[in-house]
Amino acid sequence: MKRQQIVAGNWKMNKDLAEGKDLAKAVAAQKSASDVVLILGTPFIHLSAVSEIIDGTDNLHLSAQNCHQEESGAYTGEISASMLKSVGAEYVILGHSERREYFGEDEALLAKKVDIALAHGLIPIFCCGEKLDVREAENHVALVKEQLSGSVFHLSADAFGKIVIAYEPVWAIGTGRTASPEQAQEMHAAIREMISEQYGAEVAEATSILYGGSCKPGNAKEIFSQPDVDGGLIGGASLKAEDFVAIANSF
Repeated sequence: MKRQQIVAGNWKMNKDLAEGKDLAKAVAAQKSASDVVLILGTPFIHLSAVSEIIDGTDNLHLSAQNCHQEESGAYTGEISASMLKSVGAEYVILGHSERREYFGEDEALLAKKVDIALAHGLIPIFCCGEKLDVREAENHVALVKEQLSGSVFHLSADAFGKIVIAYEPVWAIGTGRTASPEQAQEMHAAIREMISEQYGAEVAEATSILYGGSCKPGNAKEIFSQPDVDGGLIGGASLKAEDFVAIANSF
């Protein structure tokens, strides 16, 4: 089975509604490779409007950036998985390094979020990765294994087969530093091996693993050429339609 090639944009906390609609329209108007899955990861307020804009565009899909771990209830300011589904979201980014860092999200909490997202038919884009001190201590593989074991390896093989993994070298996000293509490949291959150990080679080979560390039009081609890199989770470069689509056309 050929793995999906995916380029997912994470807009983070950027763009007001009018700006977000303009960006979605600009991405939809660009010519992108039809065999690459393009995902717009927008703030909550944009989801409904962007869903309407991209409706009927075959390779454009919608993602939220987070969801709450409970079905519903007295959780002021939070958004449930069913709410996301109701406004057209197909994917949800979970475990992003910024959620871990700024909001204290740990493996146990993220396991609940993964479960509820899947229960509502959302596809988790599950993020894992290490900070600089962990990388320098050469504990990066062990840490990523911990993150996956604690949050997604409880899933059945069928359920795991529905998710996308995004590897974030946290030390390369917003710092101007980028993991070399060789470093990206090393970690993606290690992650695929972890999945193989847990679920077998067939599931591992079918799992899309995205690279999420300062990927830009200038370095995407080299990174995406690595055998275990199946695309990117794109931050800053996803805020410019031309750059985002150029990255998607880098396979």
